[in-house]
Amino acid sequence: TPKPDRALERTRKSVRMLDDIYKAAVVLITDKYVNDEDDFPAGSAAIALFDAVKQKNWHEVKLLDVSGEPYDDKNVPQDDFEKTAAKELKAGKDYLDRVEKRDDGRYLRAATPIPVVLPKCVMCHENYKQAKAGEPIGMLSYTLKIE
Repeated sequence: TPKPDRALERTRKSVRMLDDIYKAAVVLITDKYVNDEDDFPAGSAAIALFDAVKQKNWHEVKLLDVSGEPYDDKNVPQDDFEKTAAKELKAGKDYLDRVEKRDDGRYLRAATPIPVVLPKCVMCHENYKQAKAGEPIGMLSYTLKIE
């Protein structure tokens, strides 16, 4: 039997924790602060938060579209992992990850789906009205160093 990769399992647990926190924050912001189209969108707040986290060198997380109609053209899957994850999540998976080796160590790439969770989401994203219940319209793409 192969010995457990405790560092990888710790990193996967961190992704699950971060995913819960980030998604709870976006729902909270939308619920409490987004009331009309002129309000600062929760997705924009999340992107600003993710930029701050990356600048502090904690990890990288990106909010990406999988609906095919992104709010911003920058928010689409870029690399092989993200493109594969978008297809798998659209097909019903609720989590996907892969370990990548880089010059400075191993990294966990992970992706989780984002469905439409609040009716308010369609204020800025008209196309989300077509989404079936639970169908992902976006995803969070994570890159964390395995330590």
